[in-house]
Amino acid sequence: MTMPTHLDPFTHAQWYALGRDEDFPDGRKTQTRLLSQDLTVLRRGRTIEVTLPQGQPRPTQHRYGHVWTTFSDTPRALYDIPEFEEVERRLITAGAVHVRCSGLRAVENFLDMAHFPFVHTGILGVEEHAEVEKYDVSMDVERDEIWATNCMFFQPVAAATAKAGGTTKYKYRLPHPYSVILYKTCPPRPGEWDLIGLFIQPTEEDVCIVHSFVLVFDQDNTDTELLHFQQNIFLQDRIILENQIPRRLPLDMRLEIPTRADASSIAFRRWLKANGVTWSTVRAGDME
Repeated sequence: MTMPTHLDPFTHAQWYALGRDEDFPDGRKTQTRLLSQDLTVLRRGRTIEVTLPQGQPRPTQHRYGHVWTTFSDTPRALYDIPEFEEVERRLITAGAVHVRCSGLRAVENFLDMAHFPFVHTGILGVEEHAEVEKYDVSMDVERDEIWATNCMFFQPVAAATAKAGGTTKYKYRLPHPYSVILYKTCPPRPGEWDLIGLFIQPTEEDVCIVHSFVLVFDQDNTDTELLHFQQNIFLQDRIILENQIPRRLPLDMRLEIPTRADASSIAFRRWLKANGVTWSTVRAGDME
């Protein structure tokens, strides 16, 4: 397939989540969009076909509770999340949430700890503990992905399993321009990590569909309770995301002034710029 002229090569080369199997009714065609192009999804039993408007089929794969496709004939390999193979973990998926912002903005917001006390007050933060302590950001050159480690933040209710407030340890992983994974302290199992992640389907440059998951050790809460906990947090974020200006992500640091707390965001923007990403971004001199 010839690369669409509106896409940069790095964006074009990725796999993208389109939803869960159950999001596509058996025997019925479902219309969706990806990277400003229409797609048709048809499920026949356990088989899912994805086609362009002209009928050309696109590759698919089932990973991490979702269906993935790509526009590239030679895509980058989809990253591994080995924790999905651990049988004691519970996977909860939240379905599709439409958000009027760049998918890159949604990724960056997920990285931002500074908003916890003000957007998720009483859950992920409190104003008396608003400081973001220094953390480490590094590049895994072999896998071409970013890690933010040694992240610490006081949280009154860090997880559905939390019994009291305390300092939570975080790690953030950026293996893909439209995917981000959070590893956080697991209250029932000290030394283990719970995972929360976003698989983002960029429909337009300034509109996206967010597919999210939690992969946790939790024997106390029902699926519904875990789902409601995560949905409550994300819907609070959605209000902020849809009011950001510009809706696309500026890559030039002169367009938005970062602080020390934005180390992961700075690394993310530099990584996108180094890989030649232009789609869904704002360039210098192109402010909306």
